[in-house]
Formats: sequence, structure tokens, C-alpha cells
Amino acid sequence: MSDNILSIIPTDPDWQPTAEAADAAMAVLRRLAPQLDGFVTTEYRTTWHEKVAAVDCGANLERIECPACQNAIDVEWWVDLLEERFEAGFANLTATVPCCGGEVSLNDLRYDWPCGFARFELEVWNPNRDWLTAAELAQLAAALGCDVRQILAHI
Repeated sequence: MSDNILSIIPTDPDWQPTAEAADAAMAVLRRLAPQLDGFVTTEYRTTWHEKVAAVDCGANLERIECPACQNAIDVEWWVDLLEERFEAGFANLTATVPCCGGEVSLNDLRYDWPCGFARFELEVWNPNRDWLTAAELAQLAAALGCDVRQILAHI
């Protein structure tokens, strides 16, 4: 069986909230993506990663684009780079992109569907909804005390 995971992460990969802010944001997320009676069980998780972790969209990833030159970046190049930097906990997110030779942050690449990097993550496994609205993301950002991005993964 496959799963869908809605993740909320800070836009700053190194940022982590207080436990109180994380609890408040999870309460907001539970309200926005409530457990409904049905075939699939919705699970909620709060994770503080020891090191920066990649938060990707799984099978939803269709394209990666360079923010410097707007050209497509080969997904295999990206996957190889993630594997290379995984052990170091993505201590350095800067990379020389193959398209134009520019130095960019992996967090700033343009992912279709969104991906990111974080030391903190709120997850809803098998949410009974799709994307959160801008207003809903603003509620989560206010609860956490930082700007956030959402990632919708299919695994």
C-alpha cells in the first residue's frame, strides 16, 4: 500500500522551534487535516532531526529547475548528490549546478513538486486533503514562529 505524507518544514533548514511552539503548530495542523473515519488511518508525527534531513516529495517529483538559469537539472544528478551528502547530515547545502556552473543552495532549487531540507518536521500521514492554502500555512507559521513550506510526498 502506498502513503501520502504532508510535511510542514521551516524555510530555514537549520531552524528548530521550542517544544511549546511545536505542540501549538501540531494542534493547528490536526485541525486543518483532521482524522476522518475511513479505510486509511491518518497519523501525526513531530520530528526534531539531529542533523539537516532531506524532505522530498517521493514519487511526486517531476522536475528540478536551477534558480540561477531556470534550466532543468537532471534528477539523477540530484539523487547522487543527496546520497553523497547524507552521511554529513547535509552540513553544506551549497552545490555547483551542472546546467550553468552556478553556486546554489539545494534548498533553493525549484522543485516540482516541492522538496526541502530541515531539522524540524511536522507530518500528517495519509491526510484527508491536498495542499494547505496560503492562509493555513500562515497559521502554522504563526504557531511555529517561522516561515514554513509544505511538501506533499507519495511513497
